[in-house]
Amino acid sequence: MPEFPLHQRLAQQLAQRETAGTRRRLTQPAAGLVDFSSNDYLGLSRHPTVQAAVQQATSEAAGSTGSRLLTGNSAAAEALEVHVAQFHRAEAALLFNSGYAANLGFFSAVPRRGDTILYDEASHASVKDGIRSSFATAWSFRHNDLADLERRLTRATGAVFVAVESLYSMDGDMAPLPELAAFCRARGLYLVVDEAHSNGVYGPAGEGLVAALGLESDVFARILTFGKALGSQGAAVVGPTVLHDYLLNFSRPFIYTTALPPLTIASLTAAYQVLPTLAAERQQLFAFSDYLKATLNTVPGLHVPPESHIIHPVFFPQQPGPETARRVAAAAQQAGFDVRPIVSPTVPVGTERLRLIVHSYNTAAEINGLAAVLRQ
Repeated sequence: MPEFPLHQRLAQQLAQRETAGTRRRLTQPAAGLVDFSSNDYLGLSRHPTVQAAVQQATSEAAGSTGSRLLTGNSAAAEALEVHVAQFHRAEAALLFNSGYAANLGFFSAVPRRGDTILYDEASHASVKDGIRSSFATAWSFRHNDLADLERRLTRATGAVFVAVESLYSMDGDMAPLPELAAFCRARGLYLVVDEAHSNGVYGPAGEGLVAALGLESDVFARILTFGKALGSQGAAVVGPTVLHDYLLNFSRPFIYTTALPPLTIASLTAAYQVLPTLAAERQQLFAFSDYLKATLNTVPGLHVPPESHIIHPVFFPQQPGPETARRVAAAAQQAGFDVRPIVSPTVPVGTERLRLIVHSYNTAAEINGLAAVLRQ
């Protein structure tokens, strides 16, 4: 294939990342490693009930054959939406193909020209990309800083949306949801909460952090991702019925996307049936989360923030940088632990880290073994 100037530009940008140690590559998980990396917090991707539902659904069509508005809709998909809405104590739910698509679909469609979006600077890339696709004005505010949010509010016009995550995916800390809900309620703002990493984990039955705190009526929209604790794929936007109907009519990522296949609908339906039975697994998850954080903070040269929960960033204060994160992760993998480095541009330069995720199926012995490797 002939080489054009664009080829050279792309190659130069890749070379720059190679030099900085931040070039991304696909890797296949090695078999037999102890899982400290996946988002399958409760092991639902391999739960017998979920696997049986998927097996049964193999007799159906392999694909949905079209978008929901054409041939991709089904009674099973509509029933799942009704159940998701009831489970999360909302009026309605609309399925999307991923959390990324749900955030893109909401923020590109609902806030309009003349409106304002105020978003936490630590928000996920999908939220930021959705905001970029909107005609609304947008400003970030400092992470979990309500005083800075109030300063930004002085410039806001139109309908004002405040976008946060319940549990932040890189730092593992929580948004101050009760305070944010009170702030937005007092000022007539529309609070939007991404519950990607809290769906299935918090609440008596796994309803999420918003429901666990009793804040459903204070949150305009919740984005519930199914690729984490639900062990599958897809997402839903839950909120008032008018929001469901509006997104169905105006959200391009919903309208112009082939619907989730029957296998996925079956796995999600089964996962939601299993979630209320996993109270013991959730408690185990929380206990291991606390144990991992306490154990790793005894290792010289490491720092795990005390506010992290389930997702634990591990920093190297004496030796920051992508090289250290990659070297330590490689050593852990060689010792049998699936540990991954997180480097820029996913996180800011100088905040490179390991990102450890604990699961209900991990053990204290595995945590001790990982700590021993990191200590070396």
